[in-house]
Amino acid sequence: MIVYSSSITHRLRYICDFIGNILIGTPFQLTDKKVEFLTYGGIRINYSAEKFTGDEFYLHPHSLLFEQGIKPQAIDCFKTNGQKAFFKTAGDPIAIGFPFDIFAATFYLLSRYEEYLPHQKDMYGRYAHENSLAFKEGFLTLPLINIWLDQFKKSLQQKFPSFTSHLPIAIGTPFTFIPTYDIDEAYSYKHKEWWRSAGAAVKDLLKGKWDKFSLRRKVLDNQEPDPFDSYDWIDNLHRPHTFKPRYFFLVPAKTGKYDRNILPKETALQVLIKQHADKYSIGVHPSWQSGDDTSLIKNEKQTIENIATIKITASRQHFIRFTLPQTFRYLIDAGIKEDFSMGYGSINGFRASVASSFYWYDLQKEETTNLLLYPFCYMEANSFFEQKFSPAQALEEMRHYYQQVKKVNGTFISIWHNTFLGTDERFKGWREIYYQFIGEVCSKSVTIKPD
Repeated sequence: MIVYSSSITHRLRYICDFIGNILIGTPFQLTDKKVEFLTYGGIRINYSAEKFTGDEFYLHPHSLLFEQGIKPQAIDCFKTNGQKAFFKTAGDPIAIGFPFDIFAATFYLLSRYEEYLPHQKDMYGRYAHENSLAFKEGFLTLPLINIWLDQFKKSLQQKFPSFTSHLPIAIGTPFTFIPTYDIDEAYSYKHKEWWRSAGAAVKDLLKGKWDKFSLRRKVLDNQEPDPFDSYDWIDNLHRPHTFKPRYFFLVPAKTGKYDRNILPKETALQVLIKQHADKYSIGVHPSWQSGDDTSLIKNEKQTIENIATIKITASRQHFIRFTLPQTFRYLIDAGIKEDFSMGYGSINGFRASVASSFYWYDLQKEETTNLLLYPFCYMEANSFFEQKFSPAQALEEMRHYYQQVKKVNGTFISIWHNTFLGTDERFKGWREIYYQFIGEVCSKSVTIKPD
């Protein structure tokens, strides 16, 4: 498959690589030579202002992929094939449903162009999801790019029926489910400095929380399991299946308001990290403090590497706290190759409107980087803290996102915390709905009990 453009820019090459890999498993061939394009024997896409022949798939380009710099874009959404679209242009009339520049629209969403523009911050200093086009236009709950590409593939097959056999039956790689876990607070009561435990116990007494005070004593006396210790339960949940879960550990050198894990100098956390590194893929969960002092990212990554005796190349930001392009540049500088932060810490949905991994494009430098982003669309903490859902509502929400991603053969990435999957009374019922969800989506029956 070849794409002609009168000008080949970094932006165009980036998006042709992404779309080509999704549709045919390899980047599109790009050319700015008319003769090469017209004599090409395969599928031809003309992405220019000039039409050549009736035997090409014609997409009239928006200016976005040929611009330099970042500026506000005039975006008017409309419906086509039952879905929202924007960057309306005059395309191939045979390509039903493509009266818009799918290349430019996909680039706008993938690059997170809108996050480089002046915007409102949320209470944690993050890009507020209310700013986003996806939220405003009501497609945050859909992997819109994947849906567009499915329609695009069908239009190509309509235009070039003889080449249908050269395209995959379904777009993208086979559907994948990657369960991921953030270990923000490894234990509720155990293994904490004496002054933290003593202070918390006094607070329980002053507030009349006698049951909590009693439970704390029993846990510390090894008469009861720690409420956040759900690691064996999660292991048993995975065991009958072919999951490849990912774990991200918070390892700040000191505690803080939002960094509440036990410190990595504690033997208990070192043992926990090593146990998981021996069985699963693990990564660093850069602390809240690292958002203010970026040198800490390298230190925390090195801390896990020293404990696990492996190279760490994956990360997810604590509190999903990141700013473009600075945070991702710091991650690259620290040696991170894969990041799992592309989603919101305030609402569930598709932040980049996609359910496939993609390389981060540094919009200020106008270059494709080697940082591979894995977008997530569901985090239980959003359901609980932000959306105020009951466990039953959260299960329905999780089912929705799973089904949406499966429809387009994308990658469904969920985030859970050990805290929700333990026995803490605050999260009663959440372990059960996760157990039920795993049972529903897996062909094998789960062999453990939810209690």
